[in-house]
Amino acid sequence: MRSFILFGFAFIATACSSSGPSPAPTGRKDPLIPFTVVRSYPHDTTAYTEGLLVHDGVLYESTGSPANLPQTRSLFGAVDTATGRIDVKAELDRDKHFGEGIAFLGGKVYQVTYQSRAAFVYDAATFKLLREVKLPTPDGWGLTTDGVHLVLSNGTSKIYFIDPATMKTVKTLIVRGRKGRTANLNELELVKGDLYAVVWQTNHMVRIDTATGAITGRVDLTSLVRDARKKYRGAKELNGMAYDAASGRVYITGKMWPHIYEIRLEQ
Repeated sequence: MRSFILFGFAFIATACSSSGPSPAPTGRKDPLIPFTVVRSYPHDTTAYTEGLLVHDGVLYESTGSPANLPQTRSLFGAVDTATGRIDVKAELDRDKHFGEGIAFLGGKVYQVTYQSRAAFVYDAATFKLLREVKLPTPDGWGLTTDGVHLVLSNGTSKIYFIDPATMKTVKTLIVRGRKGRTANLNELELVKGDLYAVVWQTNHMVRIDTATGAITGRVDLTSLVRDARKKYRGAKELNGMAYDAASGRVYITGKMWPHIYEIRLEQ
């Protein structure tokens, strides 16, 4: 579910010891992908992160709003990395919809919701609401795009490739690791042709082959989760990944975390 201005360097240097998944019967694990922390930026601790992305050099974040956290809002907007504040572009009525992932595609912004089976389409230049459409799945969780399709997760082991014109599913990918199907797939991002997914309620992201659904690697982000919770006791689950294809930068955050971390994947 469920203007980049450098803020300053975090004291964290590197991270990557693997807690990994439990071994499959063969004793083999999904390969670990090491990473290095480059720097950190402030993040709004009222932002219940559901999506993170970079579009035209600007970092955007989408958030949800659980009923038991009245300080949260279902919105999306541009993040000022000097302050962590979100310049809100659109907001949903929290009594009607729980905001989830967003994606920019074809001059539009698509925003999905949790359990209300609704998606909202905005003009990507003005952020004016163009229409509300129906999702092809009961839930919407993570959202990204391969440049042609919307790519959606819904908390299962399935990834849906959706035609944005019809909102119909054109391809379904079943994600499998060394132990079999991997469920609870959440926030999504395409990085150099591979699909990365945050696995909800874990400290891991998995790298997925978009042709076969096979997990080809796993990133253990436990060190970032621990650092976020050490600095802010209200920090919740890992759930934000953005990739800037122009610079190669990768950004990681979580729900109500105090920081966004810039990392470098080592493979």
